[in-house]
Amino acid sequence: MSIRPWVVLVGGFLGAGKTTLLLAAVRELETRGLRSAMILNDQDHSLVDSELASLHHVQHGAVTGGCFCCRFSQLIEVIESLRLHAPDVIFAEPVGSCTDISATTLHPLLELGDAYCVAPYTVLVDPLRAETLLHEDADPNLSFLFKKQLQEADLICLTKSDICPTAPTIPAQSVRQISARSGQGVAAWLDEVLSGQLSSGSFLLEIDYEQYARAEAALAWLNAKASIDLRNPASPAFVLGPLLQSLDADLTAARIQTVHLKAIVQAETGYVKAAMLANGQDPAVEGILDASPARHHELLLNRIHPGKATLYARAIAC
Repeated sequence: MSIRPWVVLVGGFLGAGKTTLLLAAVRELETRGLRSAMILNDQDHSLVDSELASLHHVQHGAVTGGCFCCRFSQLIEVIESLRLHAPDVIFAEPVGSCTDISATTLHPLLELGDAYCVAPYTVLVDPLRAETLLHEDADPNLSFLFKKQLQEADLICLTKSDICPTAPTIPAQSVRQISARSGQGVAAWLDEVLSGQLSSGSFLLEIDYEQYARAEAALAWLNAKASIDLRNPASPAFVLGPLLQSLDADLTAARIQTVHLKAIVQAETGYVKAAMLANGQDPAVEGILDASPARHHELLLNRIHPGKATLYARAIAC
């Protein structure tokens, strides 16, 4: 067992690519002979990201029912349970609407310095999302959360550089570009955060907690599971694709905005996972796209939108 494993927190707004980067980082560390584990975070159970970690055979745990800031004792319990697998590095991904991580999570971890090495706090930024949320007409609640995340980052990484090579102007001192899918910058980022040369939790926020609570309350979360039994066999990709198209069309017609949608469909022949950041957007897809047809499929869906909670069950229960 590692005496003092690295704890690497990676934050960022909804859909910034946190889980994708962490899975890429786990693979990179494996090539170096290092063991890794992951901690996922969400407001509820049934996480697409946890399921994806399982499919990639990564040791992982989850903190649910709230962010790390209000579930710190649970976070420590999960870290300690993962230490039984002797990881050299434990990655932790706070929920995408969370901020004030530096004061509520990093500094308490630093106080446990005999137990862990705490890496600098990395915040990931989707370039297209940044252009929207930094615009003067941006949704004030979403923009508030996004800007606060930028302000407390020790290190900012612009993600998806393989498809967004042009970087927006980010009000920060230290910005890198990275692509988890192509591998660009992943090894360099790991070298930097595990070097021990950068400070962790350097920027403490001044934050209006009433405004923070309003911004979080403005987001509605839906986690849904369904079993699908078909008359005629179909591949997971053929099941998930039409489902997302139908769901997106119905939500758009009802003027319900999607902030982040993740879904995974599994069959005995393979799985497909898709993610969308906005209505009408082509989903980012991964998995076994050419999996053979099957009759039985399991669906797991996580969706976030602004406004009061809406359980859109009819579209899910197709």
